[in-house]
Amino acid sequence: MVSAAVLADRFRRLGVRAGMVLHVQASLRALGPVEGGAAGVVDVLLELLGPEGTLAAYTATPENSSTSRIYQAAVAGMSAEEVAEYRARMPRFDPATTPASPTMGALSEAVRTRLGALRSGHPQTSWAAVGPLAGEITARHPLTSHLGPDSPLGKLYELDARTLMLGVEMARFTPFHLADLRQPDVRLRDYRCVGPEGWVGFRAPDLDDLHFAGLGERVLGAAAGVGVGRIGGAECRLVPVREAVDLADGFLRGRG
Repeated sequence: MVSAAVLADRFRRLGVRAGMVLHVQASLRALGPVEGGAAGVVDVLLELLGPEGTLAAYTATPENSSTSRIYQAAVAGMSAEEVAEYRARMPRFDPATTPASPTMGALSEAVRTRLGALRSGHPQTSWAAVGPLAGEITARHPLTSHLGPDSPLGKLYELDARTLMLGVEMARFTPFHLADLRQPDVRLRDYRCVGPEGWVGFRAPDLDDLHFAGLGERVLGAAAGVGVGRIGGAECRLVPVREAVDLADGFLRGRG
């Protein structure tokens, strides 16, 4: 089992510092047994960040969207009547109580449920944050900028945040969506999900992460500010969001 003291030491070696804005993406399964579990990892991170640092995590809820891959897989093979019954059972999103999707990982849920945590109000792609900048990060999240510059993800870019990738490959580096949205001729699509007041629809960029693995390799090969280390059974990285997104933008435009 990885102790809290070892975690703190490894995080410091990666580059986690007091006062930092830190976005975390984690696979605790890859990390292995950790003292205190997900809550223990959050304890260590907040202690290192100190009173002036802020911790953020993606707390999306794709299960409440009829246009998500998770929904499409769930209803595959159902009759029209069964689909209607399934949709009727889908709960409304409540930023204060709706759990993050299991696909986000236990650490995201531990951030969301932390005392004092704030959460953005997007019914499909919410973010949670703890610390003095939590309000600034989560305050604005229009439906049509689900992972765009006007979302908490865009605010993390503005604040020069770092993303701590704990046992998670760059193929899942969420900030790459910001680079995608800078490209010309971004396609739009219709989305539907269950918001606090019931079903809502919106039109927003059509995003996927199928190209992130190759993009991540190129960014890691060019980036100067990435910290790399191993914690428990997991390969871990501390990635500057702004540098990674700007490099990815250049590669997508054929400038590198």
